[in-house]
Amino acid sequence: MTQKRDYYEVLDVSRSADGNEVKKAYRKLAIKYHPDKNPGNKEAEEKFKEATEAYEVLSHPEKRSRYNQFGHAGMEGSVGNYGGFGVNLDDIFGDVFGDLLGGFRESHRSPKRGRSLQYNLDVTLEDVIHGKEVTLEVPRIESCPTCEGSGAKKGSRVQSCPECYGRGQVTQSQGFFTMSRTCPRCRGEGEIITEPCQACDGQGLIRVKRDIPLTIDKGVETGFKYQLRGEGEAGTNGAPPGDLFVVVNVVPHERFRRERNDLVTSARISFVQATLGGKIKVEGIDGTEELRIPAGTQYGAQLRIPGKGVPHYKRSAAGDLVVSIEIETPRHLTQTQRKKLEEFAESLGEASQTEHGGFWDKLFRHNDSADEGTA
Repeated sequence: MTQKRDYYEVLDVSRSADGNEVKKAYRKLAIKYHPDKNPGNKEAEEKFKEATEAYEVLSHPEKRSRYNQFGHAGMEGSVGNYGGFGVNLDDIFGDVFGDLLGGFRESHRSPKRGRSLQYNLDVTLEDVIHGKEVTLEVPRIESCPTCEGSGAKKGSRVQSCPECYGRGQVTQSQGFFTMSRTCPRCRGEGEIITEPCQACDGQGLIRVKRDIPLTIDKGVETGFKYQLRGEGEAGTNGAPPGDLFVVVNVVPHERFRRERNDLVTSARISFVQATLGGKIKVEGIDGTEELRIPAGTQYGAQLRIPGKGVPHYKRSAAGDLVVSIEIETPRHLTQTQRKKLEEFAESLGEASQTEHGGFWDKLFRHNDSADEGTA
């Protein structure tokens, strides 16, 4: 009979090694020599059994104390195949590999939270200025109302799996140790459906479209995200549903550009209005607004109408309507008009010849540039 090796030597740990060191050493050997990784390899199988037996003793304070005092003789009838006692690898693997195998050992029928969904919503500039009530049509998975999520035909019942007796796992014996695997018949569910629900094909879940109301708040911007709790897909086995995330996209406007909470637009005024000042009508997002033009306004000046922009989110205040000024120069002058403008230019000490870069050149420069840009 082959003499057993010292358990500390088997795991390659010192006699003062603590529980974590013992567990770490065994995990390394178990992964290396596991029969599933070494099919048909008798030497690996023996090393796996040897390491498992050593771990069973050294991880148990009472057994370890007895082993330290009496050696292998003190273990007879307690471990391995001594006295016919078997080693339950489920218990050992649950302790050593619990963090690695937990997901695989969990039943498929464990409660699982529903999946969250995302909905991309296009809104107009007017929507975020005034606020709006909308209805979203959201496709999602829900619990089947016909079978109430059981997957079984109405009037029938879900039955306990006869293969694993409802445990979801079957036990196999290999020599002196036993191992549990997922039941192949119920696939770990622990239950089987003999008469599936026709409405959901035995899945317990169906795909539907739901109308979900949502209030678009004033002042929201592109990228703003609403979280509607519980409006995602259904959970399984009593778990809560997921959430619905609605992401806002503000569609660009044809006449206005948004800059934070300001609305930017443009307006053309005459040379006389720019010089002498006055009042003009400007088209705002909610209708016509009156804008005062100060005397001496220059091309490109930005004038503001307070409070006529986009409302601040969750506040009563709003940004401004910003009007970028363009000066429209006259193109078709009568002789009298031209003479008066030339006299005006001379009074400013400027030459009237455009080819010399005088008054007329400055007067028409912006207008010509604008026309070339739109040609």
